[in-house]
Amino acid sequence: MSKTAVILLSGGLDSSTTLYHALAQGYDCRCLVFDYGQKHKKEISAAKALARQAGCPSVCVAIRLPWKASALLDKNIPVPQNRVLTGKDIPVTYVPGRNIIFLSFAASFAEAISAGAIFIGANAVDYSGYPDCRPEFIRAYQAMLGRGLKAFVQGKIIKVKTPLIHLSKAQIVKLAVKLKVPLHLTWSCYNGGKRPCGVCDSCRLRAQGFAEAKVKDLA
Repeated sequence: MSKTAVILLSGGLDSSTTLYHALAQGYDCRCLVFDYGQKHKKEISAAKALARQAGCPSVCVAIRLPWKASALLDKNIPVPQNRVLTGKDIPVTYVPGRNIIFLSFAASFAEAISAGAIFIGANAVDYSGYPDCRPEFIRAYQAMLGRGLKAFVQGKIIKVKTPLIHLSKAQIVKLAVKLKVPLHLTWSCYNGGKRPCGVCDSCRLRAQGFAEAKVKDLA
């Protein structure tokens, strides 16, 4: 497989830092963006803008999860505010099987273009408690790919890479600054207002990371 990589790009801090990390590693990056029925489209716009800024082609895939079952998809389920962030409870912002779905699209894309890697900004340190952000999930998914893709049968490897998985949010912010990620273009908020709400899990984890890194957030 080549030095081409598929990057799962949501437009947030983690995925954007992952993109710039892959670029720094010399990968020819193709960004994969999802419109999966989110309540707002700001993160999609952010992802496309970040891909353009990085000079990387992007593909936006539109899918629908009609069963919803998440505060990010269902207008009748409010996004939690000022929740206690323990990382132990799975919040209502969890989207059932989202990373399984996204990685499966990425694997198909990677095999189709003979890419050797898939990058995902999964993080298991400062996160909301999603089970599909843990190292054991990534290891299991990698093993599954080895059983289900033509590429592996032919002796080619598509590696799922998670460069941020063991980093704190503060460490991710510092890495983003080092890599010159255009942080002002990123969008992390679960809500789609003109400005980040500041009280959802994602906003609070982001704010905590910037504060601990002693970096001003210009987004």
